[in-house]
Amino acid sequence: MVAFTTLLVTIGCSKNDDTNMGTLSVRITDAPFNAQQVNVDIKEVRVNFKDDSTGWVTLASVPGVYDLLSLQNGKDTLIGKGVYPYGTVKEVRLILGTNNTIKINNVVYPLTIPSGDESGLKIKVSKGLFTPNEVMIIDFDAALSIKQASNGDYKLSPVLKLK
Repeated sequence: MVAFTTLLVTIGCSKNDDTNMGTLSVRITDAPFNAQQVNVDIKEVRVNFKDDSTGWVTLASVPGVYDLLSLQNGKDTLIGKGVYPYGTVKEVRLILGTNNTIKINNVVYPLTIPSGDESGLKIKVSKGLFTPNEVMIIDFDAALSIKQASNGDYKLSPVLKLK
């Protein structure tokens, strides 16, 4: 079994001209992992401010293939940003493309992520964004997120926790 990386999603809320508005930024970072690359194809970042499906907002996303292992030792990168009224984030979703891979011992393997390109990686939260600087850290359980099947395929089944 191969362990996975840490995904850090930082949601910062900075003061805007309107006292009831903030800037929401979503960032990713990573921790050391026993592979050469873990590439995740992020297409868009969505946040939900309600308990139902009516509160979804798509952030101004920065789509691309991100090698999570290049985001270590204090490095991170912006993947989405937007200005929204203060409130409570109920869920974050990372909608993924199909170009997800893992490189181990100089061999690149496809990394299958169930529902990644459909409903996305879902991160349930209940985080109030009411002050200028909020931080939310969501990480993968490194030991449980990536599994190697008996046929050699690699599959990402994210086990996420909020710190």
